[in-house]
Amino acid sequence: MANPESRLAELGLTLPQPPAAAGSYVPTVRTGNLLYCAGTLPVVDGRLTHAGAVGREQTVESGAKAAEACALTTLANVRAALGSLDRVARVVFVSGFVNAVDGFTDSPAVINGASDLFVKVFGEAGRHARAAVAVNGLPRGATAEIQAVIEVRD
Repeated sequence: MANPESRLAELGLTLPQPPAAAGSYVPTVRTGNLLYCAGTLPVVDGRLTHAGAVGREQTVESGAKAAEACALTTLANVRAALGSLDRVARVVFVSGFVNAVDGFTDSPAVINGASDLFVKVFGEAGRHARAAVAVNGLPRGATAEIQAVIEVRD
């Protein structure tokens, strides 16, 4: 398998500009060989790409696209922190949050949008432990939010 930077190009994917932190936090924190990534929303060029709840304004499929957009922004933050995605040893853990209607039970299918992207980019090293949780609201009305823990190679 090609390296992660090459895989992005092969997949026709472009990472967005890493967004500025929207509060009193930083986009990433490294401790030892782990990079903790703050939550990312589906934002490109400062514009929210997916808003509203799955089961009302969004479908499971469009929610998965929102989660994929979150994962691309997470990768932009990882690249900004490390200089290259080639320094990623593996994706360790992903927390996924889905803005959804009460009683929504298919949040794993939505968060697969992010998980599938990590596997496409990193292969087996993209497989990770995960939580996929439905919530009643997210910042800016976003459809999804992703957090990740990444193992770094020096």
